[in-house]
Amino acid sequence: MDHTSRAFDDELLGLTSRIQEMGDLARHLFENAITALRTGDVSLGQRAVHQDLSIDQMQIEIEDLAILIIARRQPVASDLRHVIACMRMASDLERVGDLAKSIAARVTSENNALSQMAISSSLKRLAAAVQKQLSRVLIAFDRLDAEAAEAVRLGDVKIDELYNALFRELLTYMMEDARSIGQCTNLLFCAKNLERIGDHATNLAENIQYALTGRQPLAARPKGDTVTGLP
Repeated sequence: MDHTSRAFDDELLGLTSRIQEMGDLARHLFENAITALRTGDVSLGQRAVHQDLSIDQMQIEIEDLAILIIARRQPVASDLRHVIACMRMASDLERVGDLAKSIAARVTSENNALSQMAISSSLKRLAAAVQKQLSRVLIAFDRLDAEAAEAVRLGDVKIDELYNALFRELLTYMMEDARSIGQCTNLLFCAKNLERIGDHATNLAENIQYALTGRQPLAARPKGDTVTGLP
């Protein structure tokens, strides 16, 4: 980002800073939603739901800023890629917020019912893996590290495998005890949301690579999701 215009540099740095802020907020919302799910903390779940409003507003502000930069500065080459990547990343982070909010909302809507069911170690492992992916991709953006972004992209297959195992585990519970169907169904939707958040972390990684290298990853991302029971 070497320009003769200091104002242009400041605008690009401001856009980058807003993405970093939005990423931190999305990560915090995700962590609150997972803690609410694990502990049955309805109050924390409600706070997580309300946090999503700030993420939605931030996406609008980032898109407005990006459009203004394009219209005013007419960036080219790496600068244009950076602006476009930031717009794409804002969209993915907004979806991360929506999916995390959905997890938190299920805790609150069940009036703490989910806390009455022991959360399986499989669900905890899935949540931890997704949290790690989200943190790693945000660090990759902070450091503008294409190799770290590629590691995140390749790591998505582990999340798919954990989701597949959890899906089968919860399905077994429902087959063995019909009384668990309601709670297991809610946990299945939470698990699917976690898997989707992992997909958005992969999207973020690919956009980081695009911004830094000018190329979209050529190889198809590895996928281990063989479950089609949920939309």
